[in-house]
Amino acid sequence: MNLKGKEVLVTGGHGFLGRYVCDRLRAAGAKVSAYRRAQYNLEDPADVQRLFSRVRPHIVVHLAAEVGGIAANKANPGRFFYANMLMGLNVVEAARAFGVEKLVLVGSTCAYPRLTISPFREENLWLGYPEETNAAYGLAKRELLTLAQGYREQYGLNAVYLIPTNLYGPGGDFDLQSGHSLHSIIRRIVDATESAASSVTLWGSGKPTRDYLYVDDCAEAIVKAVASYDGSLAVNLGSGDEISIEALARLIASEVGFTGTVHWDKSKPDGQPRRCMDLSRAVRFLDWVPKTTLRNGLRRTIEAYLRDRAMAVKA
Repeated sequence: MNLKGKEVLVTGGHGFLGRYVCDRLRAAGAKVSAYRRAQYNLEDPADVQRLFSRVRPHIVVHLAAEVGGIAANKANPGRFFYANMLMGLNVVEAARAFGVEKLVLVGSTCAYPRLTISPFREENLWLGYPEETNAAYGLAKRELLTLAQGYREQYGLNAVYLIPTNLYGPGGDFDLQSGHSLHSIIRRIVDATESAASSVTLWGSGKPTRDYLYVDDCAEAIVKAVASYDGSLAVNLGSGDEISIEALARLIASEVGFTGTVHWDKSKPDGQPRRCMDLSRAVRFLDWVPKTTLRNGLRRTIEAYLRDRAMAVKA
């Protein structure tokens, strides 16, 4: 699909990933519309109808979600399930009703069963219950695949489903309650370094592993899917590499110059034991592999965090 001149609606287009996706879509020549929740509430079907009536999109990329780290998921399981299911239902139905050419739904690695064999393969998505601390969110995102495949079969809706792993990069959420692990660890270690603390305490045991994907690499994959993927099969997006939280903390400490001791609060949950994505389908269907190494991505993320915080202080 040639994206030049196409009307593309990106839900969640002002969010962390959304901003990168919108930039890449515009660079490809698309006309991009992104609206904030204050303008259109995707949980309200009437608002979704108004939004689609206004934009008349050829393509929809559904990124909008209520999401957070382990702390946010534990505090809001009902809300996260309700909001994410309802937004997905309303957007998919509107895409059908308005005859969009392509709908790209973005799921989450939280949808995978807790004890999925690493690396995660898409065909294992349904083999068990997600990790308990984020199961409500993960199940809501998993059911988007059922929805996409059902609407494809019954109505001919060209809906595709992508599963990104843990994202990081400039512009991420560094809040200690709502942010994901990597950004929260950066903030805690930077704070400890600047205060000359002799130690820093991080959540969990440090033993779980994660697959971290630089946010702009993810945006590139999504735009490739918009342009060239029309299949019903879910497609993983990740780095294909696995690192423990403990090793990640050491890497961040070396980048910011922290020489103190890292303590692990084992009273806090670890989350899923392992995460690493198999990228075979991404290579086959999207002709995509990530370009950014973890070390280079971390440096850019840390530099942006320090710069943005300094600017906030000056303001």
